[in-house]
Amino acid sequence: MEGAIPTYDLLRAPRGCSMVRLRPFLLAIAWGLAGVLAAQSHLAEGFTGLPGGATVAVMPLDVELYAVTAGGVLEPRAEWTAKAVANLKEALRLRGAGQGGRFVPAPPGDGELLAELNHLHAAVARAIDLHHFGTWKLPSKAGKLDWSLGEEVAEIRRQTSADYALFLYLRDSYATGGRVATMVLYAALGVGVGGGAQVGYASLVDLKTGRILWFNEMVKATGDVRELEPAKTTLGHLLKAFPG
Repeated sequence: MEGAIPTYDLLRAPRGCSMVRLRPFLLAIAWGLAGVLAAQSHLAEGFTGLPGGATVAVMPLDVELYAVTAGGVLEPRAEWTAKAVANLKEALRLRGAGQGGRFVPAPPGDGELLAELNHLHAAVARAIDLHHFGTWKLPSKAGKLDWSLGEEVAEIRRQTSADYALFLYLRDSYATGGRVATMVLYAALGVGVGGGAQVGYASLVDLKTGRILWFNEMVKATGDVRELEPAKTTLGHLLKAFPG
């Protein structure tokens, strides 16, 4: 039976994953062992916050949950992911956009476009994590949050009349009983194995230009988004310093 200890095994990357993509998970291992929560947010130059009455289209949540086997293999769990998405949607509804603004759902009609934009956001978010918050900083950015998702996001504006879009990305995993036993065994040998992490990105995007106005990276050592109350806590960290 699966346990409730979230953990990423980063020494065994899932097939097709590069070390660049896994950088935040590698950090999660180090911070997770120390029980540390890391959240880093940044505003684009010239942007201070949402104006009153702004409308924010919430993109389909890019969320995946996994079970970690005794050998460290990540197995996707569709049922867990569905629960997490429902809980995070409810947490978003209860939270609201702030400053008189409001969250609205992205249009469900063009699923292919929404999926492409989510994939693009995931790639750009990893690049921001690597080149803005990480050690491989790009001289051309001069330390500024200067990233864009391009003009395709304007279609979301046309369909919703929203001013901005909110993209949320979250990866979480939970140890099976066999994995917990492996962790205990390694601990007895003096070898540390990751004790749990949630890794997420959040971006606020200007739908007129595609420019990312606010970005937050979250690495959380504990939590269980399969339950509503912990999901609220995770969302709070993911949207820490949200400019609304």
